[in-house]
Amino acid sequence: MIAQATIRLAAQDDLPAILRLIADDGLGRGREDTSEPLAACYRDAFAAIERDPNNEIAVLEQDGAVVGCLQLTIIPGLSRQGATRALIESVRVASALRGQGLGRALFEWAIARAREKNCQLVQLTTDKARGDAHRFYESLGFVASHEGMKLAL
Repeated sequence: MIAQATIRLAAQDDLPAILRLIADDGLGRGREDTSEPLAACYRDAFAAIERDPNNEIAVLEQDGAVVGCLQLTIIPGLSRQGATRALIESVRVASALRGQGLGRALFEWAIARAREKNCQLVQLTTDKARGDAHRFYESLGFVASHEGMKLAL
C-alpha cells in the first residue's frame, strides 16, 4: 500500500482535496469551508505559500488521489546558536486510510526535507483534543517539551 503512495509538493489543483482532508474531523469541520467554488481566502493563502521559499505544502498521493497532506515551514532563528527550525502543521491523512503507515511516510519526507534545509530542530503543534495524534507523534520521537499557546486575532 505505501509502495504505491508518492509524496510531492502540492499544486493549485490539489487545493480542494487538501481542504477536504483538513476538514475531515470534528475540529476541522467546524473551522473550514469546503464548498465549491473555493473561497478566495484559500486560493490567496495557497498562492502566498507557493511564493514563500520557506513554506511548502506536500501531498501524499495514492492511486491518483490526494490522501494526505502537511505544511512545512522553515524558520531561521537566533536561539540555539542560530538554529533553523522546521515547523510541521496541518498534517492530515484520509480517515479511511489511517493506521497504514501513510502518516509516518509523510513525516519521514518532512523530516528529510528539514535536514536538506539544514534545520536543527523539527517542531509541531497539536490540538490538546487529538490524543491519537499525540501518541502518533510520540511514536515518531517527538517530545512534549513545551506548552504551546495561541492568541486568535
